[in-house]
Amino acid sequence: MARLTSDERELNEQAVRAAMDWLLSGDLPPGGKTDIKTLAAEAGVCRTAFYPKKNRAGTPRPGSYQHLAEEFEGRLRALQEAGQCVDPRAAQIERLKVQVAELKYRLAKRDAALAELTGFKTLAISRLTAQHQEIECLREQAADVGNVRLLPAARSGTVPYESCS
Repeated sequence: MARLTSDERELNEQAVRAAMDWLLSGDLPPGGKTDIKTLAAEAGVCRTAFYPKKNRAGTPRPGSYQHLAEEFEGRLRALQEAGQCVDPRAAQIERLKVQVAELKYRLAKRDAALAELTGFKTLAISRLTAQHQEIECLREQAADVGNVRLLPAARSGTVPYESCS
């Protein structure tokens, strides 16, 4: 890989700064994020130039545009601390996380109410069953005794009692 001239390096730094301003203003390319990868792609420079390197001896040395990566991350952090959301996807993710938590809470409340109503239904059915069995038992006892008479049915058109008015 050929070494960059100082003019090419200056042009690349200007392109990186322009891309940095563009990304930090919230204008993200489709599928892009506010990160070094997108910054490098938009500036048209190699992404590895933003990270530290190692010499042949194994000692670390700064990447060609590492100072710009640090500046980018610092400006991004400052915007986030100021309450600005540069990446609309991150804001959407946070909004969806809050919405999911709210829906989970509502679902848990609804499940608890459903369990309570199911318990009430079971209790009501068992009570109705017990009452029905008691009525059946009383009917059988009344039929066995034989001293119970049926009352005559009311004639149609007559009132069994006098009017209260």
